[in-house]
Amino acid sequence: MLPIERKKQILSWLRKEGSIKIGEISKRLQVSEMTIYRDLKPLIEQEEVYRTSGGITLRKEAPSLPNHTCTYCHKISLTKFSIQILTLDQEVEHACCAHCGLLRFHDIENDVAQIICKDFLHDTTLNAKTAYYLFNPDLSINCCMPTVLTFGSLKNAQQFQTGFGGNLLSFPDAIVEIKKVMKLNNSCH
Repeated sequence: MLPIERKKQILSWLRKEGSIKIGEISKRLQVSEMTIYRDLKPLIEQEEVYRTSGGITLRKEAPSLPNHTCTYCHKISLTKFSIQILTLDQEVEHACCAHCGLLRFHDIENDVAQIICKDFLHDTTLNAKTAYYLFNPDLSINCCMPTVLTFGSLKNAQQFQTGFGGNLLSFPDAIVEIKKVMKLNNSCH
């Protein structure tokens, strides 16, 4: 099957099913996941589809998500761990946690006007680009994995890290780390 035929088939499935995992597309078309990613690249660039955790969905479905639903993994995002992304189009996207917020920011970075989060300890609103990110502390927040916590103060983050472990990173380094981790593990759960 030619790439254009695969793209048409993928779009047809998306219209019927709404979203689909990359692995499932690969199995159905009997080609590698890398081939699927190459086929999807122009569809993503043309904004016909958008990435989800381990899959894709039609772009037009994003606004139909209920208010306060994570645009990355579709969990409820009305928690103290949620992140909001304000786009250049003045739309607000919600992420259930820093994990999904970092992944979504990476996907739409050029369209982002502002990204905000909450300090894990003090529940104060922060510019996510100036926050500190603690990856994989020995603490479960019952959300996406690996757990990522946000802190407004480097001192507080280091003290929390002393007690709960984990890897402390700045915003740019956190983006690199989450992409690296997710490349190895294709699911948030």
